[in-house]
Amino acid sequence: MSVKLPKVAVLLAAYNGMQWIEEQLVSILGQTGVDVTVYISVDPSADGTESWCKQYAESFSSVVVLPSAGVFGGASRNFFRLVRDVDFQHCDFVAFADQDDIWRPDKLQRATQVLLDGSFDAYSSNVTAFWSDGRTHILNKAQPQVEWDFLFEAAGPGCTYVMTKELVEVIRSSMLTNWAQLQKVSLHDWYCYAFARSHGYRWCIDPVSSMEYRQHERNQVGANKGLSPLIARYKTIHDGWWFSQVQLIARLVGVDSDPFVKKWLKLHPLQLLGLSFSARSCRRRLRDKFFFFFICWATALIGKKVQ
Repeated sequence: MSVKLPKVAVLLAAYNGMQWIEEQLVSILGQTGVDVTVYISVDPSADGTESWCKQYAESFSSVVVLPSAGVFGGASRNFFRLVRDVDFQHCDFVAFADQDDIWRPDKLQRATQVLLDGSFDAYSSNVTAFWSDGRTHILNKAQPQVEWDFLFEAAGPGCTYVMTKELVEVIRSSMLTNWAQLQKVSLHDWYCYAFARSHGYRWCIDPVSSMEYRQHERNQVGANKGLSPLIARYKTIHDGWWFSQVQLIARLVGVDSDPFVKKWLKLHPLQLLGLSFSARSCRRRLRDKFFFFFICWATALIGKKVQ
């Protein structure tokens, strides 16, 4: 008797991905213990990614390339397009995939097992960052979740996300309602985590690394390791991007009227000083709690460019 395997729709956003996309697709199609269909949306590319993906899909019935939908200009809008346009009727779970990573063979099997036991609605995990010179580093995102972390950070790299079809359908419905504003969201994984947590869905962040997370000069968001990424992240905060995203996501997921959020949402200097004392409930990692406290004070005293 054949065993019914969990059906997973893998959403892959591609752009100028010829250097690595085949290796990634091989790792996705080689997943054990699940039935996978890969849906690819290609942002118009200069290296032949679009034509290559179409040829690849002709050889593999479990790979579907979506029709061209114009220029997205970033992975977030491309992923939102995938969530909007893919038909999830015949799948059980939905996963996100980047074009340049390497998945471990049991990545989806482990994730779906966690979700099938009914305790969680969504899953993410630690990853192993790796560089072309052979260096590797485990990125630990699995600290205990706190009350408001979802407004200030994602649940780890979006390429580890696996969600139940039911949750994704609810996310899609909300996305369609707020489609124009959603295009201003820079990180789809942050938004999805925030939506799920703010609406009472349960999220598992697995301490086990599920994939090799390739690091290169074109990473939109790479490994937060060392001093340089910390400086770059401070710059995005000082330039106003991070706080503007916090405000936008809070409004999109519908928590802007919560008494806690209302106390600081306008991000006036005194509000930021007050927010700093809630650092323990706003970030998961101890180091990030201290950084959050410092950023709130620095932004209040030095100034910021909040949209």
